[in-house]
Amino acid sequence: MNHQRVLVLDFGGQYNQLIARRVRDLGVYCDLKPCDMTAEAIRAYAPIGIIFTGGPNSVYEEGAPRVGEEVLRLGIPVLGICYGAQLIAATLGGAVGRAPKSEYGKCTLHIKNEAPMSEGIPSESVCWMSHTDYISAVPAGYEVLAATDDCPVAVYGNIGEKIYGIQFHPEVVHSEYGNAFLKNFLYRVCGARGDWTMAGFAEEQIAAIRARVGTGRVICAMSGGVDSAVAATLVHRAVGDRLTCVFVDNGLLRKNEAEEVMSVFRDGLGMDLVKADAADLFLDALRGVSDPEKKRHIIGKLFIDVFEREAKKIGAADFLVQGTIYPDVIESGKGKSAVIKSHHNVGGLPEKVNFQGIVEPLRDLFKDEVRRVGLALGLPERVVWRQPCPGPALAIRIMGEVTREKLETLREADFIFRDEIAKAGLEREIWQYFAVLTDSKTVGVQGDFRTYENVIALRAITSVDAMTADWARIPFEVLEKVSTRITNEVKHANRVVYDITSKPPATIEWE
Repeated sequence: MNHQRVLVLDFGGQYNQLIARRVRDLGVYCDLKPCDMTAEAIRAYAPIGIIFTGGPNSVYEEGAPRVGEEVLRLGIPVLGICYGAQLIAATLGGAVGRAPKSEYGKCTLHIKNEAPMSEGIPSESVCWMSHTDYISAVPAGYEVLAATDDCPVAVYGNIGEKIYGIQFHPEVVHSEYGNAFLKNFLYRVCGARGDWTMAGFAEEQIAAIRARVGTGRVICAMSGGVDSAVAATLVHRAVGDRLTCVFVDNGLLRKNEAEEVMSVFRDGLGMDLVKADAADLFLDALRGVSDPEKKRHIIGKLFIDVFEREAKKIGAADFLVQGTIYPDVIESGKGKSAVIKSHHNVGGLPEKVNFQGIVEPLRDLFKDEVRRVGLALGLPERVVWRQPCPGPALAIRIMGEVTREKLETLREADFIFRDEIAKAGLEREIWQYFAVLTDSKTVGVQGDFRTYENVIALRAITSVDAMTADWARIPFEVLEKVSTRITNEVKHANRVVYDITSKPPATIEWE
């Protein structure tokens, strides 16, 4: 990559991926790396700036993550956020301790001194605080740039050294001028050019894939979702007909999805796309299985078996394409991070399939960036904006055992939900929406008869990166139409509920 880069050092805070997203949104590429990265490794990475993230620790506690002072003496601009701001202060001789009054939520920020970091920021604005410790004294040579009513050091810095600290969270939308602070750091302090674009990324990836693959053959597992679609298209642009895509129809897909995939990619885009019908195989293997991780494991293993079988029919291939994206990597465990849930496309080469390597052109992108790459490549909007669906598909949207009858019930309910969202013109406003077949049954009355049937849950969230999400405020009249249609048109469903849980504490999917 020839473009400028910013390094985000991860100290374990809940908003750390969001910081990386904000930097990229401002036109600067960045990587999120572990906080124990050495000064030598940082120098070799050659960033134009470094950001220390927030974290759950107190800098004065034994075992709290730290950085050596040599990192701050590299001559590279540094911005510390929350814990990162406290860490810089403590490392350079300032004072950090328990705040007399903790701050959580919205606070009024007062600008006290002019500096590149605070340029263009009004004298008073709203910021989002989340801390129990505070900086009581800044290091020698540093000045306080902003404060709140209860936090005497909300922003501080050394203009000459180009090192700054921000106690609040500029990366969250609740901080009124948070993006302005980040933009000031990137452009006024670090001298960013803003050369990170999705069109540029696509050109780089096509060239990189072409160079890596050479004259080799490539095979891709095509799901029809935006991730695999964009990944396959990038590779297709790079190697042409030396790419063969395999679409495994596992019988767990949404209504009409298999037909749409074949129509768009084989007939419309001219890709060499082979369909493997394996519904019976998957459903037999899932019989009697209720545990979600077991479902994922069974589906993932079977997928490899089917894919291996089809690959042997096609002939020798040198590389495997996967649509892995950044949230998949993070949630499956990155460095010291916890595994939230396993993702089928993270973890290296399948043991039973003999490839030279994996091609993962989207591994460093968030979902909205993938969509922008798809548009830059000229993919149809119906492909780019296709609703996300996990690898195990409807199997993890059915609570308990997966059966043909349950699949049919969920397919119809999910189709109705998506249809009414489209009719209401809410497709672009809601990041993801789908139906879930719960393992609960309730008493109902349909016609003159008592029923005892399934509860359908509706899940709709707003997000930009899948790392955090809020439940979507769908108008009641739309929810009413969905509920009425499901209870009237779908067999074995007599009640509809709406999930109003954010992420965290919940995940987007139910399993």
